[in-house]
Amino acid sequence: MIKSMTGFGQSAYDDGRLQIGVEIKSLNSKFLDLNLRLPKIFAEREIEIRNLISEKLERGKVSIVIDYQRYGDESMKQSYNEALFVSYYQELKRLADRVIAPHDNLFQLALNSPDVIQSNLKEESNDDEWNKIKTHLLEAIQKCDQFRKTEGSVLEKMLKECIGVIGEELKKVEVLDPKRVQRIRERLKGNVVSFFGEEGFDTNRLEQEIIFYIEKLDINEEKVRLKSHLDYFIQILNEKQSNGKKLGFISQEIGREINTIGSKANDAEIQKHVVTMKEELEKIKEQLNNVL
Repeated sequence: MIKSMTGFGQSAYDDGRLQIGVEIKSLNSKFLDLNLRLPKIFAEREIEIRNLISEKLERGKVSIVIDYQRYGDESMKQSYNEALFVSYYQELKRLADRVIAPHDNLFQLALNSPDVIQSNLKEESNDDEWNKIKTHLLEAIQKCDQFRKTEGSVLEKMLKECIGVIGEELKKVEVLDPKRVQRIRERLKGNVVSFFGEEGFDTNRLEQEIIFYIEKLDINEEKVRLKSHLDYFIQILNEKQSNGKKLGFISQEIGREINTIGSKANDAEIQKHVVTMKEELEKIKEQLNNVL
């Protein structure tokens, strides 16, 4: 089973006194790239949230938004330094009288002067509220993870289809390979005969040279290794743990064997099947970029 790195999850809570909303989005990334937006009063919980995400979602470009709002709080959100306000107002009035200026805006100027308005917001998070947020954060994470599993099942099907096509093309290469060897043998012998004539060469020496040349073009080992890599790829796909990096390494080995078969075969018919295998491998590599 594999997981996609594309995921989405959200959870909401509203009891008339407290409103909580959690939304998680994730995209593919080589590492865990976390973008976190949370209320200021829960800033001290950031490390805990990051640890939860790294444990559950592991990797990807993850964006988390936590909305939090309290209802029914009717206490004043700000107070005023009355003595400081009066001092500012009197000083501004004195300056205005000195230059014979109107007093129309003095009240607003004094009110907006430094340190006159003071915030009464001493919001502090409590464990009960944090536990509610954590519960819904975990729910959103679980939904995001399930989304990844669903997307992963689609990717798994596509990857298996691509591996299946490569396997079928390999079987066709195995059928063509003996004919290729025979054609090479006959072509070499024909070229020697046409150049030296029937009696102008040592037949045994010619056979030895042909065997030596064909061994250099032999692709049996590559075919066996490619088949082994394809089987191993399917085995990793079927494991419980998603392992996109390991699948990426195996795909590199698959590509190496396909390229070697193409370069050593030196045969137009086999090359057609090699091209098809390369096309399927490119599809695999593209999809693996989004596998956890």
